[in-house]
Formats: sequence, C-alpha cells, structure tokens
Amino acid sequence: MLGTGETGVLLRDSGLDVPLENGETAYFNYYWLRDNCPSSFDPVTRERVNDIFALEAAPKALSAAVSGGELEIAWADSYHVTRLPLSQLAAYAKGEKRPDAANLPRVSWYGDHYPKMARFAHADLIADKAHVRDWARAMLTDGVALLTGLPDTDAALTDTAGLIGYVRPSYFGVTFEVKTHIKPTNLAFTSAALPLHTDLPDEDLAPGVQFLHCRANTVEGGNSIFVDGLAVAEDFRALYPEDFDLLVSTDVPYYCEHEAFDMRARQRVIELDEHGNISGVTISQHHADIFDLPQHELDRYYPAFCRFGRMMRDEKYLMRFRLNAGECIVFDNHRILHGREGYSATSGNRHLRGCYTDRGELRSVYRVLSGEGRFK
Repeated sequence: MLGTGETGVLLRDSGLDVPLENGETAYFNYYWLRDNCPSSFDPVTRERVNDIFALEAAPKALSAAVSGGELEIAWADSYHVTRLPLSQLAAYAKGEKRPDAANLPRVSWYGDHYPKMARFAHADLIADKAHVRDWARAMLTDGVALLTGLPDTDAALTDTAGLIGYVRPSYFGVTFEVKTHIKPTNLAFTSAALPLHTDLPDEDLAPGVQFLHCRANTVEGGNSIFVDGLAVAEDFRALYPEDFDLLVSTDVPYYCEHEAFDMRARQRVIELDEHGNISGVTISQHHADIFDLPQHELDRYYPAFCRFGRMMRDEKYLMRFRLNAGECIVFDNHRILHGREGYSATSGNRHLRGCYTDRGELRSVYRVLSGEGRFK
C-alpha cells in the first residue's frame, strides 16, 4: 500500500513518512506508532497497558494527517485514533536513544582533589531535596562526595543511604563494621594497611555506591587513600593503548572464601560504556583469585596489569585525608579505588560503619529530582 494522507503524510506498507516541524520527513513503523499511542500507557501507574501481542494482524493506517502540531492516525482495523505530538516523534526519528538527564559527563580528578571535593551537611540533605539532587549530581560527575554532621547512631548511615537508594546487602550483611576484629574475614577488619581496591569484585555485580560513616577515629595513622580510577585509566589509555585493550577485554577471577561463604566472580579491570568511554575500574589485589588464563596469554596480560597497578599508586593520583568522626565518605565503587594507611590499634579507636546502594537508584533519584522524565 502506498498513498498520500493529508498535509503530506505518506502511507506505506509498514509505516508512515511524516513531515516534522523542522522541515525534515521521517519514517515511523506502524507497530511502533500503535504501541506508543498515549492510550497505551496507564495515566496513574505510567506503565504500558497496550498488548501488542494480541494484534491478530499487522496494524495499518486507514488515514493519517498532521494537524495542530500532532500526527493523527485512524487505524484500519478498528475505530481507534492515535494522536502523537510531532515533538515526540522528532525525538525518535533517527533511532537515537532517549535522552537521559543522569547521563552526565564524568569529570576526572587527581591527588589535589580533597579541598575541592563536593561536601554536603547531613542536616541540609534531610531538610531539602535540592541538596540531595546536588549530591547525586556530584556522585555522577565526580564519583565521590563527603557528608558532614552525621549523628553517632547506627541508623544515621542507613537513613542517609536511603536518600539515594535502598541499602543493598552483601555477604557481610546489610551493614558492616570496619574496625579491628578478633577473627577478621577481610583485610579491612585489621589494622594493617589496605591497598587500593574495589569492594567485593567477587560478587557477580560488585556493589555500586559505597558509604563509610566514621563513628570514631583517634588512632595514630589510618589515613584514607582514594584514587579516581577514571583519571588513571584515561592516562593509561593514552600512554599504553595495547595494554589498555587487554585490560578492557580480559575477564579475571576474584574470590572471597571463608567458613560461611565462597564467593567467586570474573571482572574486567577497565570497563567501557556503549560509546567506548571509560565507565569504571574494578581491581582488588587481596580478592584476586589465581589467574586461570592460558599461560602464554599471561605473558602479555601480567605486564599490562602490573603497569596499571603501579600507575594508580603514583602520587599524582593519590588523595590522602583523615576521615573524622561524624563524616561519611560516599563513592562510586565501580570507579573510585580506596584504601588506607596502616594504624596502631592500641593508640585509640577507629570505627567506620559501611553499607552499599546501587548506581541505578542513584541515577533514578537524580532524574526525579532534576525534573526529567517522559511524564514531566
């Protein structure tokens, strides 16, 4: 079927050619047009209620016209009429992905970042969602933020984390206590130095956002060390492109094994998004399993892996600071590497309480609070 509707709409066998407001003409498939009729979405739940599978025959337009900034379609198999704004059609005319307010440019940082780090008072976050929006934005761009003035209570951590997502349990539980344990199940639960790492890469999907609420810190030593894995990986890509490609394309094993659990997963040290941009870094020497790659492949992989590991320890990238009681450092666990200097366990008390949330919920919170969305 090929016919011309009113105002220049061209009816084809499988769809329509529609003149848009920018003067261009774009093609739209009949299934897509029928499936995205405004009546296909419940006005309360905003969920799709149209059952495209129930159509006994492919949808066809009886007629179509542009009027008042809308495309109006009368369907041949029913009395149903679809009206779609030309502005909405233009957004999907070229098959480009839906714009996402949470897809913000990542901003890399270096060892001098501590004075510049985004800071938010706990009381402000509780009182005004605008501060939560700004906090979420900082997490999406910088990957790290410092919260101040948290109460010295167990609930302070989980209540604060709940502002940007639901607390996600790990095999250590809903929360975990970073202090010296008599029988530690993790290097973090000792007073030893903790190398730069990603938390729990031995899970299928390592936790997305990490919270560390400092309840006490009166020990000698124990300064926190943070590195922006994005900054290191960007420089590594420029200096060692072949090594970079190896770390991007090779899965390596991680594990955590004790009496009560035996966690295993494979990760890539450097992660890319769909556009080829660096989206994360996953590395942990103390959770690394025995690399089980073919030995000849390790001839190339180990030098690249070690070169990257040495690079991330360069003072250029290291942000060192003391986390004080009442502060909570929050960071993207898929991007920011963290560790600490060793400390004297008998010199005082050092106690951090931690938990995790997911990155998807962080992005969701930012979209909602920035007022972006299909139904806005």
